[in-house]
Amino acid sequence: MKKTIVAATVALSAAGFLGVWLYEPGPLGSETVAVAAPAPAPSPSADGGASEGSERTIDGSVESNRYGTVQVRLVISAEDKIAEVRLLQRPTSGRGVDAIPILQEETLTAQSADIDTVSGATSTSESYVKSLQAALDAR
Repeated sequence: MKKTIVAATVALSAAGFLGVWLYEPGPLGSETVAVAAPAPAPSPSADGGASEGSERTIDGSVESNRYGTVQVRLVISAEDKIAEVRLLQRPTSGRGVDAIPILQEETLTAQSADIDTVSGATSTSESYVKSLQAALDAR
């Protein structure tokens, strides 16, 4: 009888810990949060004095999930490489907030949308990749 109680206690404790560990809170009061996009960055002029040539920006699609909305803006160098990844819209709470810098770094390393999702922020990662792929397809 004592072994059964101990085993049940351990099993329930593990299940409770797992539930808390996997919990990703969403925004209060709504399924998605739209974050106001910042003012568009001015496009560099062709004669802007940059020795590397001109860069261009490409916006990805707006992708929503239950934790927020993601929209990527790529800065493409004159050599047609991803020079920078900006976020026009991003999650404001939950694990997705911490996942964005990781996803940006992976994008710059891979130079494509073929990147891994961030554990614990799968929905945000998938939305990021969809927006990123839309921007890459538009270039």
